[in-house]
Amino acid sequence: MECFRIDESGYTGFDLLNPDQRFQGASAVAISDEDAARLIKEHFPRLQAPELKYRSLSRRDGNHQRLLSLQRDLLTHYKSVTYICDKRFLLVLMFVDYAVEPFYYERGMDFYANGQNYAMASLLTVAGPTLLGQPAFDILLAAFQNAVKDKTPEAMKALVTAARATRWQQLPEALGPLAQFAAPECLSAIANPGVDTDAALVVLQSLISRMEVLADGAYRVEHDQSKNLLRYHELLQRFIDHEQDVEFRQTQIASIKFPLKLTEVTQVDSKASPAVQLADVMIGAAIEAANNMTGLRSGGLDPEALMSLYAENQFIHLTPSIDFEEQRRFREGTQASEVIDYFAANFFGPRKA
Repeated sequence: MECFRIDESGYTGFDLLNPDQRFQGASAVAISDEDAARLIKEHFPRLQAPELKYRSLSRRDGNHQRLLSLQRDLLTHYKSVTYICDKRFLLVLMFVDYAVEPFYYERGMDFYANGQNYAMASLLTVAGPTLLGQPAFDILLAAFQNAVKDKTPEAMKALVTAARATRWQQLPEALGPLAQFAAPECLSAIANPGVDTDAALVVLQSLISRMEVLADGAYRVEHDQSKNLLRYHELLQRFIDHEQDVEFRQTQIASIKFPLKLTEVTQVDSKASPAVQLADVMIGAAIEAANNMTGLRSGGLDPEALMSLYAENQFIHLTPSIDFEEQRRFREGTQASEVIDYFAANFFGPRKA
């Protein structure tokens, strides 16, 4: 049976505002341990460490070309997908989903039509600090994240207060539901036990949608035994166990269908799995490139050289875009609202009251 090895980076649980880890992602690669061991030996014949770790290797300039060559081989000859998301943008997108959309839903408006939610979230992410005031916008996002986590009346009150403390009149379509009306339908959505800000589900949805296309038939997943991946393991098992026959179109190029072709998920010791080590290299390089391209950090591989190795269907990203026409075309006719409600209802409880 075909096996995809996966690894993650940047997981911070519910906290999507962690300043040291702006990006979260995961990579999946369908390669055997035998082929992985051969590639590691070819590209790093003098490796003395017990396992290949991207972070350690990328610190030395002399390893950069070897790392690029290794990933060129992987991306050229093996099925793979890498997903990266800007966690701050994802939090803003969640804000739009739960602190804005229910207000319009109650008034009979399809807020998700043609990606309007992505457009608003992108606008808020890019222009929000200027229009609403940088400190006030930061406080609003922190208050939203805290309200989703705590779900107490005090946290909800603090969220409304934070919204009113911004220059919300500059973007009343986005901030009005909370700042002007303290919309009970929005506060109810946030208070729902099924709502959280954990990005693992978002990452896995994207990985699975691509792995399902890449796999010729039934397949399995192996991943490292790290604490962070326990959350991914739990979600993957829930997806495997879900037997209802249903399909959703997420974007112009992505859909997800249950039951999955994925049949099994197991944990392995990465030291004993060269294939899992290569998944670590792929996601480590991608996260590093994202940090470098956004000016958050420097050093490591040339991000442009790395990204040039990827085919379009091998790399998925969730970042803000103010090309609203492109976003409209990309998400036209998709089922964003249905996907959110279905996943909330079947994996975490109903989203709307």
